[in-house]
Amino acid sequence: MKRIAMLGSGFIGRFYADSLQGQRSKDKIIMVYSRREEAAKKFADDYKCDHYTLDMEEAIAHVDVDVVCISLPNNLHEAAVMLCCKHKKAVITTKPLGRNAAEAKRMLLAVEEAGIFNGYLEDLVYTPKFLKAYESVKNGALGRILWAKSRETHPGPHSDWFWNIEQAGGGCILDLGCHCVEITRTFIGKDIKPIEVMCWADTQVKPIDAEDHAIGLIKYENGAIAQFEVSWTFRGGLDLRDEVMGTEGTIWINNFLRTGLEMFTTGKGADYVAEKAESNSGWLFPVGDEINDLGYNHMFAEMFNCMENGTAPRETFYDGYVVNAVLDAAYKSAKTKLWEPVQLEIWRGQEGLSKESHLVEYDAEHYLIKEEMTHYGAKKVIIKHKQTGKIEEKIIE
Repeated sequence: MKRIAMLGSGFIGRFYADSLQGQRSKDKIIMVYSRREEAAKKFADDYKCDHYTLDMEEAIAHVDVDVVCISLPNNLHEAAVMLCCKHKKAVITTKPLGRNAAEAKRMLLAVEEAGIFNGYLEDLVYTPKFLKAYESVKNGALGRILWAKSRETHPGPHSDWFWNIEQAGGGCILDLGCHCVEITRTFIGKDIKPIEVMCWADTQVKPIDAEDHAIGLIKYENGAIAQFEVSWTFRGGLDLRDEVMGTEGTIWINNFLRTGLEMFTTGKGADYVAEKAESNSGWLFPVGDEINDLGYNHMFAEMFNCMENGTAPRETFYDGYVVNAVLDAAYKSAKTKLWEPVQLEIWRGQEGLSKESHLVEYDAEHYLIKEEMTHYGAKKVIIKHKQTGKIEEKIIE
C-alpha cells in the first residue's frame, strides 16, 4: 500500500483520486493540499482522507506520506518538486513537467540528485488502445515508422489558471501538445532524437494572450516525422485521435469522441456525459469508462508497481523534459515562421543517426517501387533500374 499526498483538489486531482483508490484497491490518499480550505475539506470528505492542509510543505513532509502526486497549476510544479526533494518523497506529477525546458531541466536534475522516484503522468500513452497499438509497432507489424500524428482538440480547459499565460506558461500547445509530442515520440522511438520543429499557432477565438489553435511538424534524426494538431476552439467535445504509418502498415486510433457507444436523449435526466462534452441532449457519445479509457488506471498501476519493484516507469521526468524542449522549439517556430532546432542540453538516446535508406531491392538491377494485384487478376510490379533510373512495369505470371 502506498500512502499518498495529493497536491491539488480540482478537476485533475479528482480524476487521479478516482483511479488511485480504485484500480489497485490498496493505495490511499491520506493527505490533500489545496489553496482553498473549502475545496480541501470537500476533497478530504469525498475521498476519506485523514488530513487536509493549506500548507504545501506540511502535506509533503507528513510522516505518513510515501508519495506525492502533483495536480497543481503549471507554475507551482517546480516549488512542489523541490519540496519533495527536500523531504526525500517519491513524486509523480501531472503534465506538462514545466512551463518550459529550463524549468523541466531543473526539476529533472533535482530529483535525480535527491535520488527519489519520479514519474511523469502522461496518461495518454497508457490508454488501452495506445498500449495495444504500441505493442504492434514494437513487434514490427508496421515496419519502419515513417510518420506519426496525434490530435487533441476540445472547447477549452476547465480551470481559470489555464487561460492565464503566466500561470500556465502557454496555451493549447503546452496544454495539449505535450500529450501529442509524447504519443508520436513513443511510436517513432524515444531513443530517436527530435531535431527541429515547424509550427503554426494563432489566437483565433478566445480573448486570451496565448494561442488557442496550433499545428506542428517535428523532424527526427532518422528521417521520421511527427505531426500534432491541438485546439481549444474545437466544437463537439474531446477529440483524441492518433495515427501511425510505417513501411508495412498503418494504425488509426480514436480514443474518445467516437468509441462505438452512441445515445440519443431529449436531455431529461441527463447530466454529465463525458469529459468536455458540450451538450447533454440530442445524439451523444458517452464513454464507457473514462478513467480507464484515458489511461489513468494503467498509468498509476505501473507507477506504483515500479516504486515497489525499484524500477523506472515508462514515463519519467526525463521524458517530461524532452517534451518541454520540443514544445519550446514549437513556440519559437510559431514566432519566426522557420524550422527551429530542438535544444536538448540533456539527451540520453542514440546519437548521429542518418536518414534510413528508403530503397527496397527487387533484384540485382532494380529497386521496387510498388507491387499490386490488378482488378483483372494480373500481378504487377513497378520497378526502377538502379543505373539508368528508368521506371517500368512488369506483369508477373
